[in-house]
Amino acid sequence: MDAPSKDQPAINQLLEVMAALRSPEGCPWDREQDHQSLRFHAVEEVYELIDAIEANDESEMIEELGDLLLQVIFHCQLGSERKAFDFDSVAQRIVDKLVHRHPHVFGDSDAKTVDAVWTQWEQLKKAEKAGTAHERESVLDGIPRHLPALQYVEKLVKKARKGQLLPEPDSAEEPPSDLGAQLFDLAQQAQAAGLSAEAQLREEIKKRETDWRAQEAN
Repeated sequence: MDAPSKDQPAINQLLEVMAALRSPEGCPWDREQDHQSLRFHAVEEVYELIDAIEANDESEMIEELGDLLLQVIFHCQLGSERKAFDFDSVAQRIVDKLVHRHPHVFGDSDAKTVDAVWTQWEQLKKAEKAGTAHERESVLDGIPRHLPALQYVEKLVKKARKGQLLPEPDSAEEPPSDLGAQLFDLAQQAQAAGLSAEAQLREEIKKRETDWRAQEAN
């Protein structure tokens, strides 16, 4: 099997390579994958990209961005094989979304501050999903459930405050200078007790979220 011609754009070469890997004459490993088997590979690639960014290693960033792009292309190839979606439909969807959610750039909105832009974004997103299976009935909706617990809490608290389910913090109150150390100590205490800090935090998340959703409903 010949490699794709380098006379064409690199994205076209990548699409050809992925199709070849999935072909009957392609790679046994690639041929047996599906969306489910690949789902956590994307997460791993994101973390490797974060490592490269934090190391300020641009060569590694190029490689890790390519690995992440491969995950997108792989899923698009799988979608194309069953005629559900392909790379063009995925790319077009994000183009349309970005244009629609930036009326201050592509339309006549006058949102001029970051806060105004975010408020507008949330309003547009809510309107887009109204009447669909992904309609957001609660201000707490829309947080990916597989986020690490601490990241989930940060997003949950932010949404709860925006929805007035939680009071805004006192701006005059300074956070403890050793907050990182306190978090570390809590994780260490959990480990010493034979507990998972992640699991314990997720249990608390369920309780708080249940309480806030009940509060919102009333």
